[in-house]
Amino acid sequence: MAGEGDGPQAVLFACAMNAVRSPMAAAILQHLLGQRIHVASAGVRPGLLDPYAVAVMDEIGIDISDHEPASLKDAEVETFDLIITLSPEAHHHGLELTRVVPAEIEYWPTPDATAVLDSAGRDEILATYRSVRDSLFQKIKQRFLPASGGPTV
Repeated sequence: MAGEGDGPQAVLFACAMNAVRSPMAAAILQHLLGQRIHVASAGVRPGLLDPYAVAVMDEIGIDISDHEPASLKDAEVETFDLIITLSPEAHHHGLELTRVVPAEIEYWPTPDATAVLDSAGRDEILATYRSVRDSLFQKIKQRFLPASGGPTV
């Protein structure tokens, strides 16, 4: 398990903007593993924290309201041994970073929940954000928690 010597000790989630997917993922992993692992998030551009992301994370008891969006260029990427990219743009930048930073990189293609903002009502928007949140939660549990146990929330 991560934090016990056989997994990553520091994980950076990266996305195009550090507003929805990457802060959600970082908060979920931190919630599941607590102090056993260092977790952060960043974007190719920092963006602004999305209120819908805050709302759907609050629904599962995880508060991201104090998240301050950061950019990859401001993140101390050399301190991470695993970078998980969630968008094509972030993956491209992540691959460039791993040319000079000794970190592993994983690409988890994750839909952009903000794509529905101009064409949907509040209920549909929240449903889309929940879907992204739940998908990230499942991927994180599969990647970082042993099959034999661990938190399930």
